[in-house]
Amino acid sequence: MPNRLAHETSPYLLQHADNPVDWWPWSAEAFEEARRSGRPVLLSVGYSSCHWCHVMAHESFEDEETAAYLNAHFVSVKVDREERPDVDAVYMEAVQAATGQGGWPMTVFLTADAEPFYFGTYFPPESRHGMPSFRQVLEGVRSAWTDRRDEVAEVAGKIVRDLAGREIGFGDSRPPGEEELAQALLGLTRDYDATHGGFGGAPKFPPSMVVEFLLRHHARTGSEGALQMASDTCERMARGGLYDQLGGGFARYSVDREWRVPHFEKMLYDNALLCRVYAHLWRATGSELARRVALETADFMVGELRTAEGGFASALDADSDDGSGRHVEGAYYVWTPGQLGEVLGDEDGRLAARYYGVTEEGTFEEGASVLQLPQQEAVFDAAALASVRGRLLAARAGRPAPGRDDKVVAAWNGLAVAALAETGAYFDRPDLVDAALGAADLLVRVHLDEHARLARTSKDGRAGANAGVLEDYADVAEGFLALASVTGEGVWLEFAGFLLDHVLVRFTDGESGALYDTAADAERLIRRPQDPTDNATPSGWSAAAGALLSYAAQTGSEPHRTAAERALGVVTALAPRAPRFVGWGLATAEALLDGPREVAVVGPADAPATRELHRAALLATAPGAVVAVGTPESDELPLLADRPLVNGEPAAYVCRNFTCDAPTTDVDRLRAALGR
Repeated sequence: MPNRLAHETSPYLLQHADNPVDWWPWSAEAFEEARRSGRPVLLSVGYSSCHWCHVMAHESFEDEETAAYLNAHFVSVKVDREERPDVDAVYMEAVQAATGQGGWPMTVFLTADAEPFYFGTYFPPESRHGMPSFRQVLEGVRSAWTDRRDEVAEVAGKIVRDLAGREIGFGDSRPPGEEELAQALLGLTRDYDATHGGFGGAPKFPPSMVVEFLLRHHARTGSEGALQMASDTCERMARGGLYDQLGGGFARYSVDREWRVPHFEKMLYDNALLCRVYAHLWRATGSELARRVALETADFMVGELRTAEGGFASALDADSDDGSGRHVEGAYYVWTPGQLGEVLGDEDGRLAARYYGVTEEGTFEEGASVLQLPQQEAVFDAAALASVRGRLLAARAGRPAPGRDDKVVAAWNGLAVAALAETGAYFDRPDLVDAALGAADLLVRVHLDEHARLARTSKDGRAGANAGVLEDYADVAEGFLALASVTGEGVWLEFAGFLLDHVLVRFTDGESGALYDTAADAERLIRRPQDPTDNATPSGWSAAAGALLSYAAQTGSEPHRTAAERALGVVTALAPRAPRFVGWGLATAEALLDGPREVAVVGPADAPATRELHRAALLATAPGAVVAVGTPESDELPLLADRPLVNGEPAAYVCRNFTCDAPTTDVDRLRAALGR
């Protein structure tokens, strides 16, 4: 019989609905049951495409004996970290403080007051490598709970007090200036992997936000070193196994420093961020590789992640059936020389093996290889390669596909809207702009209520019960602002304003400009989460700063600009010592130092001159530049107000803080005005 999770919308929770464990979703009722029965709470946090979450589920949560022990002695609560990032953040902070590391599945034992007292991540069914078995952990926790309850309560209380004392110092009261950005660039240079691109060692994650900072820094200062780091990193990632050479799109991270072998799950947020980064790299350099990867990644998102309702699903699993009934990581993506020969024949099979770096020894497991591009394409015949790729892609489509997490996360869809809108505009792909509009429409129809409050997730066109967090409001606003610049439709600017007003009222401390990840009226946890550092996505803090600044540039709103500047104060403190973890904050600071520039393109939408000026404005590399296009009579886009045509011709005005240079009707002059 299914447990309580059968009524949830989260694909991850639904994966556990048929477990023999008597799971509860995170709820007041679960903790009331713990209080009533005198049992501790087992909190298990994971997500749908998490490999080790699946492993622990198969080993322990599907085991009848383990489930019986859990049901007798614990109240078991299952949380999807993507639906409840606030719950995940609070307890992950405790896990990392206690153990020095973290990860998923996250396993935490709590009192009925939700206070943590014992922590871990994955536990095996039998003890190994010095790690206790899950049953040993359960028995140890039960013994402590039964025999040493006062000691447990004391530990839990101390942990909560320690967490409460970790309130983030706001840092500097001013946004980063030239000195801080130069120090950040120097710090990145020291940590740069000059051989393989990227930063640090293995495992290596795609540094999307840092690359955006490097591109903006180059655009503002002309720093060739910044551009070189950005370009080389993007090329290495695109030519390695991190990138799906057949179907497009990026995996979560590389297990090695060479970008050779990925962890195969594909996340919407990575692909949205990287699609935009490669489009911006092409805009700066004209790189054909950057153009190809941006478009292939956009097509991957639309082709494999778009839902029936027009939004974008969260992820594809790393694991899939290898054809023999085994659920194996990477099975869908890897090849042996023999498999290439079976699909392509001997001659083309050998060609594909050379082109994609497939060897007899293999680069992955059991003699299989992850496809890469170790050699320059010019060495090979383009038509032959196109044929090879098409046949391999068709053959791969016949393999059992990885599972898809169909949950629509507001923040990540906001990132996708921005990426698809800009990529479609840059490369004359109106279908991509239409896909961005479809996702934006879903966010308005399903996620946004009558008070402009966001739901964090939806599935099958039905909003989930969990409230949006700061990154949802900021990233959706970012997407709407990009749509406004690309389409000239002022309604998207209006929606962005609704969301950012919530940021100003419900997510700030009202004094220093510090931001919180949850709203003031959100469910109270043992600590109100607050993190200004980027992780896999821009932090809600820095994303909000960026969206606030862009909105201020579009509207002239001084409160929004002031809030952005105050929020960037923490970046001033963090940039010199941890630039890798404030990449989006640094990118926003570059925009602030540049103005950002505001471009008003006035003219009839169907006039070729209007379209040419609009395209030139969108393709400008000026950091964080905003664009408004339409007629002077439009009252939806404040940047167009009092900006007339010039001698009856479409014209462009380049402004800072709503103070404009002389307008121009000449595209080349507009490009020059938007240069350094």
